Amino acid sequence: MPRDLSQNKSMLQDGVPEESSTSASEERADAEGCLVTEKQVVRRVDLRMLPLLGMLYSLALIDRTNLGIARIAGMGEDLVNLLREVPSNAILRVTGSRNLLTFCVVTWGAVQLSMAFVPNWRYLVLCRVLLGTFEAGFFPALVFIITTWLVRNAIRNWLAAFYITSILIGGFSAIFAYGLSFLAGIGGLGGWSWIFIVEGGLTLVFGFVAYFYLPEFPDNNTFLSLEETQIVLRRIENDRCDSMPDQLSIVKVLHHLLDWKVWIYGIMYMCATIPAYAIGFFVTIILSGMGWDLEHSLLLSSCPYVFAAASVFIFARLSDRSQKRAYFISIQVLMTLVGFILTGFVGHSGWRYFGLFLGNAGSAGCIPGILGNFRYLYPASNNVVSHSKRAITTALVVSFGGVGGIIATTVFREQDYPRYIPGVIVTISSQVLFLFLLAGLTVHFHRKNRALRNTAAGVGVGGQPVLYTL
Repeated sequence: MPRDLSQNKSMLQDGVPEESSTSASEERADAEGCLVTEKQVVRRVDLRMLPLLGMLYSLALIDRTNLGIARIAGMGEDLVNLLREVPSNAILRVTGSRNLLTFCVVTWGAVQLSMAFVPNWRYLVLCRVLLGTFEAGFFPALVFIITTWLVRNAIRNWLAAFYITSILIGGFSAIFAYGLSFLAGIGGLGGWSWIFIVEGGLTLVFGFVAYFYLPEFPDNNTFLSLEETQIVLRRIENDRCDSMPDQLSIVKVLHHLLDWKVWIYGIMYMCATIPAYAIGFFVTIILSGMGWDLEHSLLLSSCPYVFAAASVFIFARLSDRSQKRAYFISIQVLMTLVGFILTGFVGHSGWRYFGLFLGNAGSAGCIPGILGNFRYLYPASNNVVSHSKRAITTALVVSFGGVGGIIATTVFREQDYPRYIPGVIVTISSQVLFLFLLAGLTVHFHRKNRALRNTAAGVGVGGQPVLYTL
């Protein structure tokens, strides 16, 4: 049954479902019709966002890791990320998601392209820091935008699918760079210059595509019809009552930052990114330390990423079906722990290589697991998970990934080649800390959920208690 346009507009402004006075049979028919339409709308949103965002993030990973340029430059990039991520998410509503993401992609692509023509390493370091400056706001904004489109139960799988795309593409970046190195001499440029030219050019192309293709937030998107937009907003409203944005203020920012649980999730995210950065930056070096030559090290470096992509998919599905988030995250932390023990302390090269498979798969699964989990750690007595809260907490938690990058690039030192024992020990210690924090939060959430079930404080849509995600 078509709705009046004024009612549609009112619904979009209020962000709540409108009341219906239809008969029971008409309601069932409407519900059945909406069910079919909802699947179609969800599919449209997935196809619109997942492939392009996955490709953009893959380019970001490739741009960061290829060639391992200047350890100090990588640290400078991560320091810049810490300073920019929260402010960029705070202004996302003002600038528009499409404008901010396009700006980030195009500017870091232009910087990477210019790196092909630098005259010395000092300019190369400067460009690497600039690349981090322009790239810093991209990932936290991307994660925040994704969460505004999806209901809670869908976010873990969506982030996993998105992350799998980036793992598969990023995993072959070393081989891609190796192939581009054979362009050495063309145009009087070295092979390393062609790596920057091709990858920077691809980033620019996809940046311009993003401007014309990426959607805004659900409440002001233009690629869905009004009826389809209503379905998206209704799903979000029924799930967590924050389909429409709230006003961001300094008081709210400070309030969100004072929640100790967000900082704990940030530390856990840091622990998850330390092994991910270590493997991303040093996998070919670690493999060469096992006795492989450069060509075989580059070829073998992609295999752990294929295994990691399959692992992320399997664990995401198991976690989603069982609704046991912390349980499966802990298994993946243990995989990382065992993997780095094998790589660091076992003498046989085959077992050390297998350790890279476990370590990479475990850390790769923990990253989307935490990102899909922490932003719903608030049951909030009034059943509100606001846009402002997710904007700030997303940026804060993701910024801890920069700390993980700084730690990884510091503890895996050249003088420790080929075993990198100090770096391996720090990585293993971070996973032990991860497990303790995860266990403590899980116990805390269990107790809070028990209390919420016995009170009216957590009652939300449909009279059901709004509980912490475990």
